[in-house]
Amino acid sequence: MKKNFGENLGSIKDFKVGCIEAIPICLGYIAVSFAFGIEASKIGMTTFQAAMTSLLNVTSAGQFSALSVIARNGSFVELAVLQFIINLRYMLMSCALSQKLDPKVGTLSRMCISYGVTDEIFALSVLKKGRLYPMYSYGLIVVSVFGWVFGTILGAIAGQLLPQRLISCLGLAIYGMFIAIIIPDTRKSRAVMGVVLAAMALSTVFTYVPLIADTISSGFRIIIITIAVAAAAAFIAPIGGTVKNSSGAPAGGEQA
Repeated sequence: MKKNFGENLGSIKDFKVGCIEAIPICLGYIAVSFAFGIEASKIGMTTFQAAMTSLLNVTSAGQFSALSVIARNGSFVELAVLQFIINLRYMLMSCALSQKLDPKVGTLSRMCISYGVTDEIFALSVLKKGRLYPMYSYGLIVVSVFGWVFGTILGAIAGQLLPQRLISCLGLAIYGMFIAIIIPDTRKSRAVMGVVLAAMALSTVFTYVPLIADTISSGFRIIIITIAVAAAAAFIAPIGGTVKNSSGAPAGGEQA
């Protein structure tokens, strides 16, 4: 007998569908969070601390960027502002998903869904036909977050047990992950390529120019670079603009 939790929340069947569809996300998260666990162990975080960081954040870019701030005992203000800027896009995703929910879905259910809004979960949720039921979202979140935390635990344990030389090699996985993320889009869009090159150039300046490198911490460097590059991209190549991609066709609708 199918158990319904209410017309607005969905049923056990919706939860099971969400769990099944989240399996690919779970497997991908294990690989990425494994790299995070290794990096967390390298700065002295315990397995429990690394796992709780993944459980409470569920954001790859935010967590990786926070490691440098944590490693040098940076301020909570710097850490909070850094996370706000990097994860600001999730607010927009949440607004989009709210349009697929029944207006009668309560605040608590909406908050629970917002906890698990990631790029991958958002993609599955926004492409789902018809109304979005919270039970379906819960299924996506439970399985996906399990993979994220489980991979973190495995990475943290490996970072404490494996030889340092091997750990250093495994730590390169995070750089490979980011390269794999940005290269395909830079080949398709000049706007994205411009954003990547500008971010690289500014990062180099902020890291190696003596006066700047000595006065601005790594966390605030990321904040400044993110805001500056994003603002410039929004002005020069706005969504629906006429910047052309590598094939010469208009890149309207691309998000820089």
